[in-house]
Amino acid sequence: MNFLVKTIANAGALAVAIWLLHDITLTGDSTGRKTLTLLGVALLFGLVNFLVKPVVQLLTVPLFILTLGLITLVVNALMLLLTSWLAEQFDLSFHVEGFWTAVLGGLIISVVSWALNVVLPEKD
Repeated sequence: MNFLVKTIANAGALAVAIWLLHDITLTGDSTGRKTLTLLGVALLFGLVNFLVKPVVQLLTVPLFILTLGLITLVVNALMLLLTSWLAEQFDLSFHVEGFWTAVLGGLIISVVSWALNVVLPEKD
């Protein structure tokens, strides 16, 4: 149940980033197709954050200390760019155009996802 709640929160956060930033795109023929693509990208984003992000964070501990945590913005941007690349490999119509768009998108996704996780129930 917790996995489902986190996936829905990721999908909502990604939808907000897509809505706010024109360089993050999700294309599809119909609303149903876009929704399925968004859920697929949310699953992919969750897997990237679960598998890759801890390794990257461990490797960037010195930079985390040196930058007082601001490197987290770069790590989040790289995770979003990796998700965009993986989505392309899986033929999902999701794309992030450029590093600075990914930084801003990562910030938006982090804030919205945090807010949604506070609001949504957390059951095992």
